[in-house]
Amino acid sequence: MFGVRAKFLSILLVILFSVLTLALNIIYLVGDGMSFNQLLLASILEGRVLTTMTLPYTAITTTYSYDSWVTDSAPAGTALFSGFKTLNKAIGVFPNGEPITSIFEIAKRGGYKIGLAVTCRVTHATPASVYGHVSNRDDELTLAKQLAESGIVDIVFGGGWQWFLPTASGGRRTDGLNLIELMKQKGYEYVNSIDGLKSVSSDKVLGLFAPSHLEPVSNRSSSQPTLDLMTAKALEILSKSDEPFMLMVEGSQIDWEAHSNDFYGVWKETVEFDNAVKVALEFAKKDGNTLVIVTGDHETGGLSLSKGGYSINVDLARKAKGTTQMFLSQYNISDKEKFVQGLKDWYGISVSDAEYETLRKVSSSNLRRELARFVSEKVGFGWTTWDHTAAPVPVYAFGPGAQYFVGYMDNTDIPKLILKLTGLSTIKFPVASAGK
Repeated sequence: MFGVRAKFLSILLVILFSVLTLALNIIYLVGDGMSFNQLLLASILEGRVLTTMTLPYTAITTTYSYDSWVTDSAPAGTALFSGFKTLNKAIGVFPNGEPITSIFEIAKRGGYKIGLAVTCRVTHATPASVYGHVSNRDDELTLAKQLAESGIVDIVFGGGWQWFLPTASGGRRTDGLNLIELMKQKGYEYVNSIDGLKSVSSDKVLGLFAPSHLEPVSNRSSSQPTLDLMTAKALEILSKSDEPFMLMVEGSQIDWEAHSNDFYGVWKETVEFDNAVKVALEFAKKDGNTLVIVTGDHETGGLSLSKGGYSINVDLARKAKGTTQMFLSQYNISDKEKFVQGLKDWYGISVSDAEYETLRKVSSSNLRRELARFVSEKVGFGWTTWDHTAAPVPVYAFGPGAQYFVGYMDNTDIPKLILKLTGLSTIKFPVASAGK
């Protein structure tokens, strides 16, 4: 009898050891709108190789959605976090509206702690793809409710407290729900300041640091945290217990600066994201059981690293003082003399009378992006669109299993690999037959 029990115990220990060795921590970092050229632009202007570029394994990834070669962030996030394509604007649902289970939801059921840290609203497309299920990404009030009620995400850092509060409390909810109070009742500690973030140590935290998105990093107030600080705090909390964890980190505003064709904004937002990658990489190197994956959800702007002439005026670009949004907050285009001199002071560029007149005729709603494209082209950067493109994006990986993230992939392949590497693979992925 003792021999049977001993044998049973040995088998149990082997199984337990196998499970534990498969229980990888995952840090999944997404640069929204970021592809090769956004990274290289920042690298050139920084005059150094970015941390992201030092990860040892690299793949090239397609990003198309179910209904378009050019994806929206909602189906891109769904593909990255679930392994399935869906319609533009849809989050966490199939094209027919049925819910898709994300790898974070699967991991939560498997005993993982879950975290997210972003510089946008936590109900925006990418973070919502961690936990949400809606046919229209604009339904952020529903997404906030899903986040609060599901309890899937243990650590929530980002912006958007208005979506959690009723109108009577300064929020946007007309259903009277106070989701912050609901999450407190579920055991979450709520913080809304950088001091609160630094001091918090609870196992479950809701940190909302702005009524909507956090401010752009180029002129973010000291009362709002940077992405690397949120990432470090999330890792500190998630790694306290013996439970494995998955953390999603998004550099949310690379995309918005690229939508505006603002090279300075792209530069600074990409650097902020890279600082978060550095925090993740340092943690993973010390931990030894953490896989770091860095990618973009799509490319934005059709950024080119030359306007011709085999040159970029790097020295001039490095001297820029801020984004064109910051510039326009200080200079009115109707005051020609100050406006033209301002462009010379901020960007070192001269503006002809004809160029000024062209800019002056632009509507106020479009002036920021037209001016940003104008400034970009003056220093040698080009853009093809103010929207997303179908360009592929890179995937970088470090840690156990990183060697599988190589070659030519699709964005749906990443979560499939994560499920296999963590031993959490509980669903079968349909494979379409040729010609269908």
